[in-house]
Amino acid sequence: MPVGFLSKKDPIEKARLRCRKKFLYYFKKGYSDPTYISWERQYKLNAHFQFQQELNRREYEHLLLAKKYSEIALAAVRIESRTNLLFSFEKMALRDAVKPANGAKAFAHGLYEYVYGRNSLEERFNNFSEVISGLPRKQTRVHTWPLQTVFGFIANPQEHLFLKPRVTQIAAEKYRFDFQYRSRPNWETYKSLLGFAEQVRKDTSDLKPQDYIDLQSFIWVMGSDEYPD
Repeated sequence: MPVGFLSKKDPIEKARLRCRKKFLYYFKKGYSDPTYISWERQYKLNAHFQFQQELNRREYEHLLLAKKYSEIALAAVRIESRTNLLFSFEKMALRDAVKPANGAKAFAHGLYEYVYGRNSLEERFNNFSEVISGLPRKQTRVHTWPLQTVFGFIANPQEHLFLKPRVTQIAAEKYRFDFQYRSRPNWETYKSLLGFAEQVRKDTSDLKPQDYIDLQSFIWVMGSDEYPD
């Protein structure tokens, strides 16, 4: 019995048990299931490894000192492009936003502070939100939840979580979690997302989730059309 569950008679607990059963229906060994690792975990982990190879703190600081802002931005874009986390129009909007020198510089400094800065997560989130909202816009807006959260998630999935709005709202409804969603990126919604993930971590602790990659994947399986109920 997972740690977070107290009574099968409670409607919230029953809903969460159904979600757990759905996850285990697709991945019988939970987070260690080979199919789960192949379909959901490995490509996200590969992106994380690549980010830490190319843009680890030491290398990132070296590139910033050399004012190689475009190199930083293009490396981040290239690493993300090998995942399916962003929609194609979001990828294009980001590429357009960091092409100009001022866009690349703002993004490079903003991302460093978001991932490696020493301020609180709330401060770093809000500061990065300002950076993203201020990037040059060609057609599609850049300041979306996926673009706000994807690079922190890739860089450090022990601290940062990725948000796909519609899927997460559906998952929260199924999980009977009171997700405080607003469409424009904001700290209260992100804090609520982290709370949702921590509830999943508690309820699936016996399956030994390793990081937010596992918790984001659980949420994705609950809310995505790729995994029918």
